[in-house]
Amino acid sequence: MAATAEHQEELLDVLTKSGEKTGVSKPRSEVHRDGDYHRAVHVWIYAESTGELLLQRRADCKDSWPGLWDISSAGHISAGDSSLLTARRELAEELGISLPNNAFELIFVFLQECVINDGKYINNEYNDVYLVTTLAPIPMEAFTLQETEVSSVKYISWNEYKNRLANEDVDYVPYDVSAEYGKLFNIIESRYTENMEIRILSLEKQLSQYAPIHLNAELDQLPEAEKEALACIIKASMVIDEIFYEQVWYGNPLVRDWLKEYSKSSKFDKLKWMNYSINKSPWSCLDENKAFLTTADSAIRLLADATRPVLGWKGVEYKIAFPALKPPGASFYPPDMDKMEFQLWKSTLSDSEQEAAIGFFNVIRRHYDTDVNNSSFHLLSGTNDQIGSNHQSNSYDLFVIPFSQEYRSFLSKAAELLHQAAELTNSSSLRKLLQTKADAFLSNDYYESDIAWMELDSKLDVTIGPYETYEDSLFGYKATFEAFIGIRDDVSTPKVKLFGDHLMDLEQNLPLDNIYKSKDVAAAPIRVIQLIYNAGDVKGPQTVAFNLPNDERIVNERGTSMVLLKNVSEAKFKHILQPIADICIKEEQREFIDFESFFTHTICHECCHGIGPHTIILPSGKQSTVRLELQDLHSALEEAKADIVGLWALRFLVNQELLPKSLLKSMYVSFLAGCFRSIRFGLEEAHGKGQALQFNWLYEKGAFLLHCDGTFSVNFGKVEGAVESLSREILTIQAKGDKASAKSLLLEYGKMTKPLDTALKKLEKIQVPVDIFPIFSVVEQVFGKGC
Repeated sequence: MAATAEHQEELLDVLTKSGEKTGVSKPRSEVHRDGDYHRAVHVWIYAESTGELLLQRRADCKDSWPGLWDISSAGHISAGDSSLLTARRELAEELGISLPNNAFELIFVFLQECVINDGKYINNEYNDVYLVTTLAPIPMEAFTLQETEVSSVKYISWNEYKNRLANEDVDYVPYDVSAEYGKLFNIIESRYTENMEIRILSLEKQLSQYAPIHLNAELDQLPEAEKEALACIIKASMVIDEIFYEQVWYGNPLVRDWLKEYSKSSKFDKLKWMNYSINKSPWSCLDENKAFLTTADSAIRLLADATRPVLGWKGVEYKIAFPALKPPGASFYPPDMDKMEFQLWKSTLSDSEQEAAIGFFNVIRRHYDTDVNNSSFHLLSGTNDQIGSNHQSNSYDLFVIPFSQEYRSFLSKAAELLHQAAELTNSSSLRKLLQTKADAFLSNDYYESDIAWMELDSKLDVTIGPYETYEDSLFGYKATFEAFIGIRDDVSTPKVKLFGDHLMDLEQNLPLDNIYKSKDVAAAPIRVIQLIYNAGDVKGPQTVAFNLPNDERIVNERGTSMVLLKNVSEAKFKHILQPIADICIKEEQREFIDFESFFTHTICHECCHGIGPHTIILPSGKQSTVRLELQDLHSALEEAKADIVGLWALRFLVNQELLPKSLLKSMYVSFLAGCFRSIRFGLEEAHGKGQALQFNWLYEKGAFLLHCDGTFSVNFGKVEGAVESLSREILTIQAKGDKASAKSLLLEYGKMTKPLDTALKKLEKIQVPVDIFPIFSVVEQVFGKGC
């Protein structure tokens, strides 16, 4: 990249050898003189129809590799700039091609270490390698070349180019294709030469992991007013679904619409769409978030003004790009932001700005960001809704936008529908919930609406809004939108009151030092419902219950409330847990597997989210929360806590004669079978990783036994002690906010082990479904056929 100001040399961020920022910036010439590690971008343009890569000939005046053929476009990342912005800018400056974020696929990071120019130019460079996939070559007349950087361009077959590099052709900048940079050619080859039948079989296998289950809606149980309100609530939930697609990944809606439009074109297209519908993204929830599609399968977009016009040519047609690895920050953060950049930026903010930066209901954006709906750059101007944008000491490019602004077009529509529903219902508590939630969508303050949700007492049960933070695997800060609509089960709901009423007793008797125990735990309202519709963050494995809200203010003041989805639990028990037990549990213990113990542990699991450490005092004396201290490790450890402490709690309630002793053996054996069910969700998923931690701990302590026939059983003499020891371990880590110990525990136990692998291979061989895929009849009942 040329100097950006008069005779002013470009500054580069100096990195450590491992690629982390040091906080020091130096002029480009000094970086290469001293051999400092720094970052750059490589952008490759690949034309699908011809199988060719675009190369540029470097200008003769360049201080490295003058006059040689090289990458389509490349450049240093200037101090303070982002990778993706640099990739876009270099392509625009060097070749005159202006493309949006969703054209750039980060395929790998390449460390180049070399010395040239008789030792005067030392290049220790981390290169973010991007691939732009176009349908056809861009006409030569469309390019506008930056003469100080590029002398000419040409297309060349990717295979021919690979051979030239392998043969060390002196006209080409050298790259070792037998090492790291060979990934470029391997990716292209695998995408365009893979056997179609193999891909179809792979997609069919992934689809078979889900058992389609019809969940029918018994609407005759609802009063007429609630039936009328239901239509508006379902419509609002459909809007919430749109928001979630955007939250997962910014290119999601475009790819979804494309796949749906072409889903009837072929068997392959139908399978792509069916898998996408379940996972709500190109990444498989049950396969460690591995991509089941590639950019080659993606949507096509035409940009008529991406280059200068050429007579008879309609413009650049490119594929919407997505990375093979699911973005850990979803679309809550800029796609090229890492933890270090966020933490450095956050440290420049005031206390209130820091609180907003890590808040549930805000996203992080860049000032110099891109509009994925336009190909031109733009500067996002500061407004009162942008937190941290005018901070005087903030030299970083990040700022905060509340959900109410980021998703305003969707939330305004959803709020209007909820207000309409509120006017129709006769239930005062449902009306209050719908009204306060609609207001929260526009104000970004969810406190009152969460209180109204906890106090809901209506036959029509509604949960709608931003709640869970699993999708933010970068920090675990940001909430996704979801919706659950159900009909209250008036027979089952009174039966579970026992659990919510004894939370304080459970808290005071936890296997945890007394200093960490809360002195004020509120009774938890519990509602049992028959689920009739869900939307938003309901991808992949289906939840059987949830415990909300996650707002620590409300948890400390009011506790939490639980909703149990009984028909979902029944479907999972019948179609998944029972078949798992028949295969993996030793024959003489199979009699202990029953729905009652499975469902009872689910209740205790949710109750135990409400006890134990939440707001904590750190050794420094500062008040914090478990979520903030454990960050990305919080979700997995919290799920493990709720599970294992739930098992401890059941034993405690039995000892208190509040539950029958006959439950003991069945709850332990059902829990063992449930381990195999949850671990199949994948170890990248919070429940799966948390379950692996529990199984491996209990197995190591001798509480679970593996027999020579490949079946497992519970050692009733050791299981109680093992459950209590793991409960104490997790609760203590949470109470101390000890992220290092949490990481160590999950690394040691939250992994695939030989006993686990033995069970999972048996289940795969028999083809027991991993989870269910609900099919709701309510949409047709409410809106008619064809909706």
